[in-house]
Amino acid sequence: MPLGPQLGPLGVNILQIVNKINELTKAYAGMKVPVKILVNVEDKSFEVEIGTPTTSALIVKELGIEKGSATPKATKVGNLSPEQIVKIAQMKRTDSYARTLKSAVKEVAGACVSMGVTVDAKEPKEFIKNLDAGQYDAALKELQ
Repeated sequence: MPLGPQLGPLGVNILQIVNKINELTKAYAGMKVPVKILVNVEDKSFEVEIGTPTTSALIVKELGIEKGSATPKATKVGNLSPEQIVKIAQMKRTDSYARTLKSAVKEVAGACVSMGVTVDAKEPKEFIKNLDAGQYDAALKELQ
């Protein structure tokens, strides 16, 4: 959504806001990122809050692919290592309802199912079963 028509009537410096958004989102280059701008109309000060991209966008970026599979059961588009899935889970922890890193990893693995992405060269559901069985507990502790 264009910022000019939204912020112009508030009398704030739009260029300063755009520069702040660019600075805060440079790590997510090429990705859609939720942004919240809070403006104090009294003194024209502002605050910019950045969310994290969607889990699927983080998976796509991590794998260096353009998009998930159109036929996820038949066509696989990539494989995440345990380290990569933990990295994504840690990025999403602030937006997640997961209480533990293990639960957050399971959420990311769940997103992999519909994208045609394997995890540790396994179907994501098989990876989750192994995760629940404790197969990756040592790796999760190392990566925390």
